[in-house]
Amino acid sequence: MGSSQWDKAIPLLEKLEARAAGTPLAQQAQLDKAYAQFKAGEQAQSLATLERFIKLHPASPALDYAIYLKGIVNFNDDLGLLSSITRQDLAERDQKAAKESFEAFKELTSRFPDSKYTPDARQRMNYIVGSLAQYEVHVARYYYKRGAYLAAANRAQQALTDYRDVPATEEALFILYKSYDALGMEQLRDDAKRILEKNYPQSDYVLKGGKASTDPWWKLW
Repeated sequence: MGSSQWDKAIPLLEKLEARAAGTPLAQQAQLDKAYAQFKAGEQAQSLATLERFIKLHPASPALDYAIYLKGIVNFNDDLGLLSSITRQDLAERDQKAAKESFEAFKELTSRFPDSKYTPDARQRMNYIVGSLAQYEVHVARYYYKRGAYLAAANRAQQALTDYRDVPATEEALFILYKSYDALGMEQLRDDAKRILEKNYPQSDYVLKGGKASTDPWWKLW
């Protein structure tokens, strides 16, 4: 493991876990194996190892680390590949790993508020919330650009309902406004525009009349 030879470390850790069964050394070997599997790109195997550890050792002093690592594995599996979104239809990409990562970090911060891993987990939770909200907006824009205005409005509304006080809210309101306008739903259009202008008076979407919406979404980063 010290020389990052994860593929060679995994079978050795498995042997150690079996031979030291019932001892703290076996628990450590199991956690090390989960980490090695994660580093080797074997996310599914790593998560299975961690689930087994959490189930078998609910009173382990390393339980907080196991939950934290579970969050990290899912975090990197999904959020570390955000650049790949540009090469696939947004409507086909789900955020299952991100949501599972969030739940793991949430469990950690709730059960182990004083853990040394908790501050980092909280920061990652904030990032995930922003990422999930932005994803909803990306899908809403995907629908809008293809003329599926009702689907775009529904997805933008979903982002506004599920996520508060995140940067994506601004664009979600704008897409909602434009979608209702395209659908000829004047009252809902005016309501969305009023809320956008009230909450984001200096927004490019307001000041430029939507010119910002023509930029590729990945320029937001």
